[in-house]
Amino acid sequence: MPRPVKPRKIAFVPQSTHFVPVNKAKCELKVMNLKLEELEAMRLKDIEKFNQEECAEKMNVSRQTFQLIIDEARKKVAEALTEGMAISIEGGNYTFNICKYECIDCGEVFSEPYEKEDHKCPKCDSENVLCIDKSNFCKRRCKRKRGCILY
Repeated sequence: MPRPVKPRKIAFVPQSTHFVPVNKAKCELKVMNLKLEELEAMRLKDIEKFNQEECAEKMNVSRQTFQLIIDEARKKVAEALTEGMAISIEGGNYTFNICKYECIDCGEVFSEPYEKEDHKCPKCDSENVLCIDKSNFCKRRCKRKRGCILY
């Protein structure tokens, strides 16, 4: 069974999600889809000027995964610009918030998306886990559930 892909953390969603070249008939227009995490990778590296390690950390991915994401993003943008294609920014595998949890049974510390409903320890499969994050979004959510341990 394939391992599920971990969502990438993004901090920015653009107001404009479609870019269309001028003087091109709509019926002739091809569209390049740019995923939100691809845009986020370019924003962090090319605009915010973070190094690769910092970008990967901010997106909650490995450096290798970050490099794959940004390479694909740059390829798509370059192709769209040189071929006169529209760019549509949507979709992908992302989350806005990542919480850190600790398993009460085995002590494993792991991270998962805030939006996920059920949290299980990846080591022992226990559901006896507590949030140990300090994020504001996490505190609000945990007040409705089991509560946070703040270190």
